[in-house]
Amino acid sequence: MVLPVSRLDLNLFRVMDAVYAHGGISGAARHLHLSQPAVSHALARLRRLWGDPLFVRQGNHMVPTELTRRVIGEVQVHLRGLQSLMAQAETFDPATLDMTLRLGMRDVLEAITLPPLMARLGEVAPRARLASVRVPRDALERVLTQGEVDLVIDRERRVAGRIKGVHLANETLAVLMRKGHPLARRRLDLAAYFKQRHLMVTLQPDQPDPLQAVWSAMGQGERDVILRCQHYFAAANVVAHGDALLTLPRTYAEVLTRALPLVLRELPAVVPAMGIWMYWHADRDGDPVHRWMRESVAEGARQAMAMRHR
Repeated sequence: MVLPVSRLDLNLFRVMDAVYAHGGISGAARHLHLSQPAVSHALARLRRLWGDPLFVRQGNHMVPTELTRRVIGEVQVHLRGLQSLMAQAETFDPATLDMTLRLGMRDVLEAITLPPLMARLGEVAPRARLASVRVPRDALERVLTQGEVDLVIDRERRVAGRIKGVHLANETLAVLMRKGHPLARRRLDLAAYFKQRHLMVTLQPDQPDPLQAVWSAMGQGERDVILRCQHYFAAANVVAHGDALLTLPRTYAEVLTRALPLVLRELPAVVPAMGIWMYWHADRDGDPVHRWMRESVAEGARQAMAMRHR
């Protein structure tokens, strides 16, 4: 007999198995931590579904019918399979992970976070794949809620609804200039900094200087910005072949000094550190794969910051 899927309740099969194993309603109820009326009701539903008594009473025992004896083996196999699947989910092994994990981040954070993260994945989850995508800041809640990305790593921001976040690290600013720049041989002061021309990385060509409030508080005007571009690596390449300065997150500045002929100097101003946060949707909290991914990303961020301080 083929039962309509819409009428199936997997808990009923647990009742069937328990009555078979314990020989009666009371034993099955104790095993399942249910009341005897609840087990009797479930057994009645099973009988209607199967069109068979399934068990008949003989004295104090419930004896399986021919149909029950014929199908109980398959029922038990499938129940054990479901239990095994649940156990695998609870004891997740990263080595078995074969899927693509989607991270929302910007190019600076890619350069900082991905090297240690990929090294970790290579060791413990060699079949896992990553996809890094750019997420506009005003779309953070939407892409997490709709499942377009698994995690977003960005600066600290206010989030609402069921979006959760955790602080990963604090980032400061530094200044890059070419090797051989006249200022490379001495400590950079504010007066010298403002006499130079500058590059800025912005998403919009008319975006205001994000540090203008800092300069104004120090009694300074606007910086002489001669180029606005979209990516720090492109800006650093320009700086490496001219006399302009580039102000950017320190960790990425240190990465660029290893790739280009650049010198790093301290920014001659006190600027509050930027908090780097990881965001996800609360519905993913209990997912063991997602929990492992959050831990791996956090560890990658810690490793990146530790490398900066060495």
